Amino acid sequence: MDEPAPPPYRRIVAEIRRRIDSGELTPGDRVPSTRRITQEWGVAMATATKVLTTLRQEGAVRAVPGVGTVVAEPQRAARTEPPRGRRPRDTDTGLNRDRVVRAAIKVADAEGLRALSMRRVAAEFGVSSMALYRHVANKEALVLLMADAAFAEVRLPDPAPEGWRDRMEAGARLQWALYQRHPWLAQYLSITRPQPMPRAMALIEWTMARVAGVDPVTLIHMAVTLLNYVRSTAAGFEDDLEAEQETGMDRNQWMASMEPAFEGILRSGSYPMYAGIDGAGEGVVTLETVFEFGLARLLDGMEVVAGRRTAAGPGPSAELPA
Repeated sequence: MDEPAPPPYRRIVAEIRRRIDSGELTPGDRVPSTRRITQEWGVAMATATKVLTTLRQEGAVRAVPGVGTVVAEPQRAARTEPPRGRRPRDTDTGLNRDRVVRAAIKVADAEGLRALSMRRVAAEFGVSSMALYRHVANKEALVLLMADAAFAEVRLPDPAPEGWRDRMEAGARLQWALYQRHPWLAQYLSITRPQPMPRAMALIEWTMARVAGVDPVTLIHMAVTLLNYVRSTAAGFEDDLEAEQETGMDRNQWMASMEPAFEGILRSGSYPMYAGIDGAGEGVVTLETVFEFGLARLLDGMEVVAGRRTAAGPGPSAELPA
């Protein structure tokens, strides 16, 4: 009986290893990127990602920040046991918690949070996943550290906007920019089970700092409503990233492939609203335009609430309606 053919990713791994073994690719040379693999072999982005992950796990390649994935130096034979009386330290592998967190963020940014695992992060360092547990308790703890580290990137404008609406808008835009850099972050955050992240909380405090004359319950509702609007809209960033990995097509390519199907729907005449923008060109409705439109309307509504509460002053009249 014939043996089953290896899966596509394994055939591509074997071909890249052949190039390395033959000297066609030498240590330090860049290997094909995920996008190049999808183009050369006609596979989905998820398959291409699995190819590079497997090569890293096998020690054939390594990731170099700012460069990409390159052929690794041949590994020397390892000692069978450490020198007597010596215990492994962080300096033996170069691992520490900050490096693990940064590597995990890099993986999640490129491949999405679903692709993140302790094994996947360990592959970035060429170590076993057990080596990571000396620095982080588990994946859940790692993702919490990643999210807090991401919020640490936020730089508050100086001078800060004085008006309450300008301050809320600035805070929303700081979050939006952060979610664009880290597409996984918006979907990770929870409104119903908020995570203890002091840096994220500090940004929200800053965002609401100029709203005056509003009782604490109303203020926290305003803050959570704004936060939830930005994060729920930004959740589309990771959706798009995962869809591109699964299909191998970016948003524009996917929309082009769906164009015949949408044209058939619009020709029915049953959808005049959608038909009204047909032919208006690209960029008329995007995640960015939806964010801008929704943020302005949301702040318009907040202005009504903040103005009414400020006029009413503190006390029972400023309570939320039952």
